[in-house]
Amino acid sequence: MIELKKYGAIDIGSNAIRLLVANVIEVEGRDSIFRKSSLVRVPIRLGADVFKAKRISEENIERMIDTMEAFKLLMRAHKVVDHKACATSAMREAENGEEVVKIIKKRTGVQINIIDGKDEAAIIANTDLKSLIATDRSYLYVDVGGGSTEFTLYSGGEVVNSRSFKLGTVRLLEGLVGHSTWDEVESWIKEVTKGHTKIDLIGSGGNINKIFKLSGKKDGKPLTYFYMVSFYEFLQSYTYEERVTELGLNLDRADVIIPATRIYLSAMKWSRSKNIHVPKIGLSDGIVKSLYNDKKQPV
Repeated sequence: MIELKKYGAIDIGSNAIRLLVANVIEVEGRDSIFRKSSLVRVPIRLGADVFKAKRISEENIERMIDTMEAFKLLMRAHKVVDHKACATSAMREAENGEEVVKIIKKRTGVQINIIDGKDEAAIIANTDLKSLIATDRSYLYVDVGGGSTEFTLYSGGEVVNSRSFKLGTVRLLEGLVGHSTWDEVESWIKEVTKGHTKIDLIGSGGNINKIFKLSGKKDGKPLTYFYMVSFYEFLQSYTYEERVTELGLNLDRADVIIPATRIYLSAMKWSRSKNIHVPKIGLSDGIVKSLYNDKKQPV
């Protein structure tokens, strides 16, 4: 017997807000199957407000309300049985973050949960990440966002250490990341990976997914350090306008992809990784998994 249920995950990031609608297929006698049904992305760059002015602007509050209303209608059309909305770096740093949560709840009925870096890493760990991890290797999982980057070291199939840093693509674009932050990230990565051999990176986030797509590699094949170096140089040889018109990047991707590549490259260099795997998973997938698992728990 097969049963289909749909769940919605709203990821309110510093660069964009996403709605993932996922199909969960329950088959008697087998593990449930998770498949993406629809992904909608709205480029509301909350980080540009918050990292400079410490507040979300009135204009962007209204855009968020419109987005939540649209997402509600889409979820209703998809017959979503349950959903969850999580906000990350920009919302947690905004002085009016909690106020915005209340406004959106009152105007749209959508409850937003502001989560910290550790919660973010834990939700992502709910994904199928463990099925990709070989127990005889170590992996540094790197999730690059607009406001922060989450790092998690896996060894022997288990989490060894994790940390969130205020190192994000929008922050870098705005010139808000000092040398001390880079130094801190470098020291942490070198310290936690010391003594680990055969380290690979696992990358998540919209930018690494786009880099992988542009590479033309088959799913499951990693990108090499040398490819990432050459791709970084390739990107920098184009102007912003050329990255939009000639490389076909979206306007809100064409600028952040360069600092994102720098973060992944730096993490590879400091962890001595030769390869980066791109499994196309992220916070939205983790939200769906956690929602489903909560539903399955006996009351």
